[in-house]
Amino acid sequence: MLADRAVRVFHLPFSFVLPQKVATERGYFRDEGLAVDLVERDRRDVSVKYIPAAETLTGEYDVDLYPICKWESIRRTWTMGDGRVVANGTFADLPYTVFTRPDTDVETPADLADVPVGVNRRTGQEYTARKALEDYVSPAEIDLVGCGMPTDRLRALSEGRVDAVTLIDPHSTLADHLGFRRLLEYDNHMGIVGSDDVDRDVLEAFLRAYGRAVDDINAEPDAFRGTYLELLEADAAVAPELFEDVDVDAVREELTVPRYEVPDPVDPAELDDHLEWMQSRGLIDESAAIDDIVAPL
Repeated sequence: MLADRAVRVFHLPFSFVLPQKVATERGYFRDEGLAVDLVERDRRDVSVKYIPAAETLTGEYDVDLYPICKWESIRRTWTMGDGRVVANGTFADLPYTVFTRPDTDVETPADLADVPVGVNRRTGQEYTARKALEDYVSPAEIDLVGCGMPTDRLRALSEGRVDAVTLIDPHSTLADHLGFRRLLEYDNHMGIVGSDDVDRDVLEAFLRAYGRAVDDINAEPDAFRGTYLELLEADAAVAPELFEDVDVDAVREELTVPRYEVPDPVDPAELDDHLEWMQSRGLIDESAAIDDIVAPL
């Protein structure tokens, strides 16, 4: 067992990384010999995206591990040198949903051709959304617009700045109560990136502790509803206007804690397929090589 190995883990205020918080609070990382420090930003200071676009997490933020969309993990490690990918997976049964206003002409996913769709750029959403939309429209007809955090995307849709946005729970349920219409669902794929200081022992200890938290949540999800709902309450504080005409108690009642999964150590062959897809779309440099993106663990 590791002996109080200090590990700084970047924590996102999103539903799919709840096990990180649970594993920390219940001492599961400590049981594995990891002294985990969850690095968080003040949500009120985040104007566009929670993961900084211009600063490296493994450098400027001195982070050892950080979760991020699988495709963005490829781009960020290659173009910014911000660590290497060590694990990936779906993380949780939490699909992304594309919403539109009921007053638009958008009736089916095929109607999204050349229609601006609001995403949060540089988080990976533009890749997952693009890949999902390609099942219905040609790549040249996909128009993704950076609108920021979930509350910012809801504002953009409400104000008519875009005719569709991507969301994930609890914001998907909030969008239902705001009267927006569901159009398309697709899977959420995540990755974990590690700094050069993360070796196999650290990764395996991290995943074991994470797995204990996953087992706890899946066995008794109602015990974690309070922590899960804090995500919605935090956004009510930064975007109160979105909640003015909504029965918040009804939204809370409808929300359920999702079923979580444990990330798997990265499979270079699987990630190489994603890299080739990105290269074929001009989304990353043709010279990008999977051996420089995946950690040699």
